[in-house]
Amino acid sequence: MSALILIAEDEPDIAAVLDAYLIREGFRTVRAGDGQTALDLHLALKPDLVLLDVRMPKRTGWEVLSEIRRRGDTPVMMITALDQDIDKLQALRVGADDYVIKPFNAAEVAARAHVILRRSHGAGDSRVLRVGPLEIDLESHLATIRTGTDEQRLNLTLTEFRILAFMARQPMRVFTRGELVDACLSGQDVLERTVDSHLSKLRKKLDEAGAAQLLTGIRGVGYRLESPR
Repeated sequence: MSALILIAEDEPDIAAVLDAYLIREGFRTVRAGDGQTALDLHLALKPDLVLLDVRMPKRTGWEVLSEIRRRGDTPVMMITALDQDIDKLQALRVGADDYVIKPFNAAEVAARAHVILRRSHGAGDSRVLRVGPLEIDLESHLATIRTGTDEQRLNLTLTEFRILAFMARQPMRVFTRGELVDACLSGQDVLERTVDSHLSKLRKKLDEAGAAQLLTGIRGVGYRLESPR
């Protein structure tokens, strides 16, 4: 499975160029248009590398970088128009692995991504989330229900996988529809009620695998992923 790169960039044209070059290089990508969504996706999907703009809505790149470093060792490449040495030093001091100044050559960014990932290969924390009989392998992008000696793989869409992985990071927490939209359907023009459709299909697949009790709807609030004791 190819590496997953989170592109945290609020300028759609720049994000699209990076996306195209990275996909051409064989990477998988996901985009975030603001700092908070970047943090939510980082928590849910555990990307192998984050390309992080400094000036973003909701949470700045500095704030995002600091929180990512608090969580672990995910490699981060800062991409910014700030070209002063003091800015570069601050990024490296906070924990960035590389620093690219706009305007940049997208092919060079992709090449640097390869270097960073080779350097960090083997580092990082667990790529598997477990909630009761549910096991989510973030690297292989697989979700499996294990009961005794029985094992059943869930056939999920990308959005369903994102929602399930996002909720599995904090089992028993109730997520609002708005939170699920921001974290798992970012960049898409959707209504909060669209989440209900995705969750309904996800619950049906869990039911078919004998684990319908894992996903619970909380009337008037949102959804919760149960953590059986």
